[in-house]
Amino acid sequence: MAKKTVLTYEEAMAQLEQIVRQVEQNELGIDQLVEQLKKATELVAYCKEKLYNTDKQIKNILDTAEK
Repeated sequence: MAKKTVLTYEEAMAQLEQIVRQVEQNELGIDQLVEQLKKATELVAYCKEKLYNTDKQIKNILDTAEK
């Protein structure tokens, strides 16, 4: 995510799942492991922010609809 590419939530989750699979199956060398864990941390933060913003938007829509 350091490239500042715009991902959908689903794309970010798919990347996280791939990283988890690689870690669980010991497919990464030590250097790759560090890089993938950094990327995973960025992806988690991105997904959290995306979920928070989506929740906020939904609440705003529902509040507006009730008025």
